[in-house]
Formats: sequence, C-alpha cells, structure tokens
Amino acid sequence: MDDAHQLGPDAAAEIATFAYELGNLKREPRKGWRQALIANPESVADHTCRVAQLASIIAALEGGDPASAAHMAVWHDSQETRSGDNNKTSKPFMTVVDHETITAAQVERLPEAVRNALQRTVTEFETQATIEAVSAKDADKLECLFQALEYRAAGNTLMQEWIDDSYEALKTTTAIRIADAALVTSPLKWRQ
Repeated sequence: MDDAHQLGPDAAAEIATFAYELGNLKREPRKGWRQALIANPESVADHTCRVAQLASIIAALEGGDPASAAHMAVWHDSQETRSGDNNKTSKPFMTVVDHETITAAQVERLPEAVRNALQRTVTEFETQATIEAVSAKDADKLECLFQALEYRAAGNTLMQEWIDDSYEALKTTTAIRIADAALVTSPLKWRQ
C-alpha cells in the first residue's frame, strides 16, 4: 500500500500513457485470419483473454501456478501495440524485434517495480523454462486452435492449416488432451 501512496503524478501519467497504448490491442486484428478470408478477425485483446483463461487451466492441471501462467498469458502479445500482429507469412520478410526488447522500450518510463515485474514476466514466457511459461505458450496455441475450429464451424473451409499448426505446437499432455476433445466437440455444446 505504501508504494501506491508514493505514486507521484509523473509516474501515474506514465502508467496512464501505457494503459492507452495497451488499448490498441483491442483494435489490432489478428492478421493471419485475413489470409483465410475472415473479414472481421478477432483482436489481439480478444485472443489474449481466452489465452489467459486456458493458461490458468493448463497450469493447474500440469502442477504449476495458474495465476503465474495467466499473468504471462496476459502479457505475451502486449508488444504488438508496437510491432503489430505478424504471422508466419509476413515474418520472413521483416526484421522482427524480440518481445523482450519491445517490452523494455514500452516500460522504460514506468516505476521500477512495474518495469521489473513486466520485464521478468515477458522474459519467463520467452525462455519457456518453467511449467507456467510452457502452459501459457500452449494456451496461446490452443486458443488459436479453438478460434480456427469456431471459424470452421461458422462455414470457413480454409482453417485446416491453423488447426494443424496449432495442434503440432502443443507440448503439455493437458493441452493435447484438450485439443483432442475440441476437435470432436461442437462449439455450441456448452449451451446444452
């Protein structure tokens, strides 16, 4: 509590500025879906919400810390406010800056405690050295698989590449089992 009371107007303004930057994730479309003729693809923020939810589930079942995995998932694509959402088709033609470098630039004017926490979070996700990081990465791929299955159920017949690529990237037993179930479960089963 004491640190919050010491938050001065300049630091508060920097946090507000960063919050406005993060708002761009709500307007940043996941561009790969456009190549599959999805007219209004989900946003990065839409994607991130379900990634965080899945990360907490996967981590809990894999013996990790659900909150830590969800926290990493919340920040895993935050860099796309500056880099945009790039996909496997565009990346070979771009100079791609790593997420840790972008995060460092994003948080350089934030209070030290916030800056350090966010940089540690992104580094842990990128290095994939903990079960929580692996769970968050699996959640990222699993969410893409779910989205592709939903687009396919809505009539798009171009989804198999996304389904296959996402499935093949999964590492944990939990994520693979959830993916196997998703492949044979109606997106509307939850309504029954």
